[in-house]
Amino acid sequence: MPSKEYILGLDIGGTKTAAILGNHDGELFLRSSFPTRPDRGFDDTFSDLLIHAADVLSEAVKLGKPAACISVSIGGPMDIEKGIIHSPPNLPHWDDIPLKEMLEARFEMPVHIEHDGNAGALAEWFFGAAKGARNVIFLTMGTGFGGGLILDGRLYRGTTSLAGEVGHIRLADTGPVAFGKVGSWEAFCSGTGIGRLAAHRFPERWKDGEVTPPVLAELAETGDADALAVFNEVGRVLGRGLAILLDILNPEVIVIGSLAVRLGDLVLTPAGQVMEQEALPGAFKACRIVPAALGEKLGDIAALCAAIAAKR
Repeated sequence: MPSKEYILGLDIGGTKTAAILGNHDGELFLRSSFPTRPDRGFDDTFSDLLIHAADVLSEAVKLGKPAACISVSIGGPMDIEKGIIHSPPNLPHWDDIPLKEMLEARFEMPVHIEHDGNAGALAEWFFGAAKGARNVIFLTMGTGFGGGLILDGRLYRGTTSLAGEVGHIRLADTGPVAFGKVGSWEAFCSGTGIGRLAAHRFPERWKDGEVTPPVLAELAETGDADALAVFNEVGRVLGRGLAILLDILNPEVIVIGSLAVRLGDLVLTPAGQVMEQEALPGAFKACRIVPAALGEKLGDIAALCAAIAAKR
């Protein structure tokens, strides 16, 4: 049975960071967030994180729901067991940060840390679109592009906690740059990458860093040919990568978060077409490709899941 303890969840991302009070049933009670602004580096962001976490903990006590532990969802690479963060591409200057140790020292309670891809996979497996499945792939598709794997009914982290770092896979020899590689999956299909792709394909119209997926989506809705071309390419590259995962892992369901929820058929329709062309027919037919069922709550619930998984 799920524990009745309350959890302080910390969702640390490249765009926003949130402190959440929840429980082991995935229920949410309090939330406080702030723009991460990763250009500030670690110290300023961590200082803000401590303030927001302390505020939520204080309010939790007033509600009669004191947190018993802290659960963190954050992008990798990292040493999950030790809770050390190793320079995530969307959090520059977070270099070998002993986050678990620092949070335990500050708040004097147990801290559980999980890769955001794994945390998202657990959230959708426990409470969302992958509930009841035994073989699941989850893709973050947010500011960055990572993944989480549930294989044969268990979270799979790999030998050095690096399983699921699919954004690092190179899918083209040319194109935008992300995760340290030209043409990486993250360079085409992350929130940051989509803006870079638009600037790369249409430099006379957009400059790198000046256009975002929401702006492009608004243009696409009006029939803008350039924006539609960008999303068609994003979808086709997304499908190419998904076909590789289908052939290697033969999952029951692939759940895609954040941008897939917001962009929908703009990227999922061309992705599905390429997957059907590229993947083994038996693997394609056996797998559902769906946006995250938890929608905009996904990041908050995922932030609880390192602690939830520790109790299951």
